[in-house]
Formats: sequence, C-alpha cells, structure tokens
Amino acid sequence: MADFDIAIAGAGIVGTSAALWARMRGHKVLLADPNPPGSGASSGNACTLATYACQPLNDPSVIRDLPRLMFDRDSPLAVSYLHALRHPLWMMSFLANCTTRPSRRIAGHLAGLLAHADAGLDPLIAAAGAEDLLVSRGQLSVWSTRDGAKEVDAARDLRRRFGIPCEDLTGEEARSLEPGLAVPVARALFHPAARHIRDPEALVRRMHARFAELGGSTRKARVSAVRADRDGVDVTLGSETVRAGHVVIAAGAFSGRIAGAGTAGLPLGTERGYHLMFEGDGHRLTRPVGWGEGGFYAVPMARGLRLAGTVEIAGLDAPENPGRLAYLARRGAELFGDLPEPDDHWLGFRPTMPDSLPVIGYGATSRRVIHAFGHQHLGLTLGGITGRIVADLVEGRPPGIDLDAFRPDRRYVPF
Repeated sequence: MADFDIAIAGAGIVGTSAALWARMRGHKVLLADPNPPGSGASSGNACTLATYACQPLNDPSVIRDLPRLMFDRDSPLAVSYLHALRHPLWMMSFLANCTTRPSRRIAGHLAGLLAHADAGLDPLIAAAGAEDLLVSRGQLSVWSTRDGAKEVDAARDLRRRFGIPCEDLTGEEARSLEPGLAVPVARALFHPAARHIRDPEALVRRMHARFAELGGSTRKARVSAVRADRDGVDVTLGSETVRAGHVVIAAGAFSGRIAGAGTAGLPLGTERGYHLMFEGDGHRLTRPVGWGEGGFYAVPMARGLRLAGTVEIAGLDAPENPGRLAYLARRGAELFGDLPEPDDHWLGFRPTMPDSLPVIGYGATSRRVIHAFGHQHLGLTLGGITGRIVADLVEGRPPGIDLDAFRPDRRYVPF
C-alpha cells in the first residue's frame, strides 16, 4: 500500500502549486525539497504574471543580433564558452528554433497555455489568503532607440494575433504612466491585463502554509531517485524511501539529476538570472517595466525596487558572475538616472529547454512519473496552471488543454 497518493520533488512555485491543487482535491500528498518552499528560482524572479509573454526567447532577432549579443559590453546576454562547447547540441537546437517558422509555432503554444494561467493561479491565491500580494496595474515595456523601437510592431502584432490585450504607446504616453523613468523612450507597449506579485517568495510560503493546514506532508530532503513499477513508485529522499502512487518531477533546473525519473536524457539547460534589490526605492515605479535594450525588468516590490533579468548561459555549478551584477547596476542607473548602492543581490537558475517550452506530461517510461519543469522565464506565471494540470494527470482527467507541444518525448529540434 502506498504511503502517499502523490510525491512531489521540488517546492518552488510549480511544485507547491501542484501540491496545493492535489491536496484541495483530497489526495494524500508529500512535498519534498531540501530548501524552504519558494526559496529558489521562485524567490528571485521579476514578480510579473506575464500572461502576455508569448514571444519566446527563440526569436529570429537572436540570430540577426548574435554578434552584438555575444560581444557587446552592454549586451543582456552572457555565454560561458566552455559551457557552450560542452553542450553544442543544445546550443544548435536553441538557434534552430530561432528561425521564423519554429519561433512562431512556439509563440502559439505559449499563448495557448498562457490563456489559462490566471485560472490556474487565482484559486491558489484565494486559498492561501494572498490577495494582498497581488497588484493589478498592467505591465509596461519600453524601447529607447530607433532601432529598438522597430521591434514594437512585430511584438504588438504577435500578441494581437493570439488575442492578448496590448496597447501601442508613444514615449510621452509611456512617461505619463511612469514619470520616474529617466531613459529616453521612443515607443512602448502596455499590457493592461498583466499583474504582479509584491513578494513571490511570500506567495509560495502562504500556499505551502495552506497546504500544510489541509493536512499535506513536507520533507526537508532532496529526491535523489525514483523507481516506478506497475503499481506505484518508490521515491528515495535523503535516507528514506517512501511509496507513492505517482511522483511529480518539479525540481526546476535540478530535475535532470533525479535518477530513474527519465529526465537525464532530456535537453534541460540552465539559464542563469540575476537581480539587485534597492530597499526603499519601490516608489520609483507603480508597475513592472521591461526595458528592451537593457534586457531586464524593474519591479516595485514590498521590499523596494528589484532589477531582475538578463541571460547567462552557464552551468549550475559555475560561480557567480560579478559582471552580470555590474551590468544590472550600470544599466539600472541609466534607466532611472541615479540609484544608490544595492542592498542585496541574487543568482538563480531558470530551467530552460532549447525550444522555450515547459515540459508537462507523463514520463516516457511510466505514466506514474509526471514531469513539470522547464518553465524558463514563466514559472511564476504558469506555476498555477501547471499544478492544476498535474492534478488532472494524476487523476487521469483530461486537462482541457492540448499538451502535445509540452510532452517530454517531443522533438526539440525543428527538423
């Protein structure tokens, strides 16, 4: 007899969402993570429920701008060449997905999933009593240069193609929304339906607290191995082995390190993100602002102002890159005209597939193993709906969303 109906590896936004959805449906659930709930990548993100973000990182502009992105001092991209040489197939697959046809196909799949994001997260926010953490003021994306502003038409048209609300603004109109910006604004896009979370780590903690109140179990341990058979799954966590009806792999960038989960052969990459915190400076903005040329977001939070973003392609075990932090500080000062020394900084690991789509579905070797990772920049946004889908898959219930594009055994190279 199983100890639990469901064991979940990973207590970030995805794993905790799955745990709370499953427990609210009456399942006996174990949530396992060596770290406190919400303390990993879920804590350091740009706080934005980016239901508009259907434009993947795999965009044709990446190939067009690759020399500048790779070598410019003010590039939002940093690449460890040693890491790239060790993972040439991942890099080639990523670039192959940057061509026009696969990029637009990926955008359509993301838009379809994003359309369900609020329906997946809002019930969890309500269950956790976390409505006070939610701010509904939209999101503003700005471009400062004439060349950058050329991207606006394509970004706007892509969103409108999928029915995503989006308003094209002049620089003057953007400044009327956010007068604290010092950088020139040539053009802007406003996403009125977007929302943000004042403290994403607090949101996950409250969701976990509600999960515990409902009788859910938690182990402060890493799931190191799983072994599925016809009747269930043996789950090894620390020195303990438990028996579960299903296991959910939601360990983010670390999902590939769980033996027997069927994840080791998947092209799971690590996209490292950084942030700087300026306590007491949250008054500079009223909503998240993304700066196109800078490649990062500025977000007002409960703690102050957060500058979050950029992309660093490097390994999980590589040391912190001080150049990325210096980049955020330098460009942040351009965005606002002046900033004090940051009070805190952070490095986190975005789980990234070469096609920018998450992995959601049954494992290739057993339907008792469910994969739920690889959300890249959209973990906070898609965590709730992924958790609901996981509960549906455990129950054998159709999720009402076509998961074919997200299945683990999909083709990751578009040829």
